[in-house]
Order: sequence, then structure tokens, then C-alpha cells
Amino acid sequence: MTRTAGIPLSWMAFVVAIALLLQQILLRWFSPATATLEAFYRVGVMALALSALALIIMPPRRVAYLLGFLVCAGLMGWALWLQFGQDLEPCPLCMFQRVAVCAVGIVFLAAFLQNPRRGGATGYALATLVLAGAGAALAARQVWLQSLPADQVPACGMGLSYMMDTMPFTAVILKTLQGTGECAEKGWVFLDLSIAGWSLVFFIAMIVAAFAVIRRD
Repeated sequence: MTRTAGIPLSWMAFVVAIALLLQQILLRWFSPATATLEAFYRVGVMALALSALALIIMPPRRVAYLLGFLVCAGLMGWALWLQFGQDLEPCPLCMFQRVAVCAVGIVFLAAFLQNPRRGGATGYALATLVLAGAGAALAARQVWLQSLPADQVPACGMGLSYMMDTMPFTAVILKTLQGTGECAEKGWVFLDLSIAGWSLVFFIAMIVAAFAVIRRD
């Protein structure tokens, strides 16, 4: 069995298989009231699978940075298509997650243009950790809101553009982090994961790939 990024592929397959098995066990043992646990476990399984795939196909460092940038561009293109092609208006949490995706994409693009050595790649990985970590926190908050029972969902709030025009920037940030009723709407779902769930998956995979590429000279 071949090895990629220092990790045996057999162990990757084993970990993914165990995760899928544990998922089935958890979904049988816990009642539907634990929707939050189910939602985050599905995210964890998909993040593990996507991260393992990224490690398996990990190309040389500069090509990996280019692919990372293209993934971010593709995510933004998909988000804009859902908004303007499918009339799915983004909530405030979604908008801030888009900012995080764009910021990570800029980091990957800068890394591709510079083609850094290991020291520089470490710096870019830390920047990805901060930016993608912030996006992951926002996405996790939205996944949690979407898993709440209907009677516990917060009331709908003001739009982001209106808040930016009428409120201080710090107040807008705090209000956005709290989330509102529209943030609890799933809108688009694929493989039982909402847009926020998939955003969380990709943010985690970006962080894993950014650190794994340090060793890909």
C-alpha cells in the first residue's frame, strides 16, 4: 500500500470505515431529539473523508495552492449561483462565511504566486488556520441553529446591509455571530448536509490540506 503525506492509505481507509460504522451506531442509539449530535457527526464524517481524499491526491506544493484557490473560487461561484440562479438569499452568517472563503482563497493565491519553501508554507498554513478557523466557527454556529427544534429557533432579524447602514460595525459582528431565524433555514441540502454543513466540511479540509502541503516540496 502506497503512502501519501506520510500517512498510509490503508489507515485512511480504516479510519473512514470506522467513522461510518460509528455513525450508524450513534444514529441507532440516540433519539431524534439529538439532531445536533447527528448534524455534527455527519459533518465530521464528510470532513474526514474529504481531508483523507486531499491527502491521497496531494500534488506538489505550488500546484496544491493553485487547486486550493480554484476550490475557493468554485465554492464562491456555487454560492452566487444558488443566490442568483435559485433565489436563495444568504443570511448574515452565510455572508461572513463567504468573506472567510474569499480570504482563504487569497491566501492560497498568494502562496501559489510566491511558491514558498517550508518556512513560508508554515506561515501560510497558520494564516489559513486563522481565516478558515473563523469561517468554520461561523458555519458550526449555523449548523447548530439549523439543528434546533422549531420552537427554539431565534426570531428573524434585520438584513446584513441594513445592519451595516444603521449599526456600529462591532454591533453588526456580535449580532451576526448570534444568528437569526433565517440562518436556521437550510434552503439547499445535499447528502443530508446543508450549505453551512458543507462549508464547515470544506473549512476543515482546507486547514488539513494547508498543513499537509508544508511537507510537499
